[in-house]
Amino acid sequence: MLKEFQEFISRGNVMDLAVGVIIGGAFGKIVDSLVNDIIMPIVGAIFGGLDFNNYFLPLSSAVTATSLEAAKQQGAVFAYGSFITVLLNFVILAWIIFLMVKAVNNVRRRVEGQPAAAADAPPPADVALLTEIRDLLARK
Repeated sequence: MLKEFQEFISRGNVMDLAVGVIIGGAFGKIVDSLVNDIIMPIVGAIFGGLDFNNYFLPLSSAVTATSLEAAKQQGAVFAYGSFITVLLNFVILAWIIFLMVKAVNNVRRRVEGQPAAAADAPPPADVALLTEIRDLLARK
């Protein structure tokens, strides 16, 4: 079992995945900082100058606090500002990953040239028919 585990760990794909997870975690922190420290203060200024993370609706009459942390200690709250911040984090991260995958695919296409599948594809029906007619005429 130890030998199997060693073979599993020594595969390149496992190491690539580990590096990807580590870089992804660090990249997630960068996106969090971008959203929390740059984008959300601007959005908060547009919506009244408050910290957008502190937008919430109290679900209990006992909640009287003005900050989200204090309100959570008093009772149940609907923290829609935090949700919107996390949602914006996800959208930005997904967009950046999409752009990275698109760039990698463009580089691969340039390096590989035309895809091999296009060369192996059968000719169109009219070309195949003309080739067959040519071959029949050549046999006569």
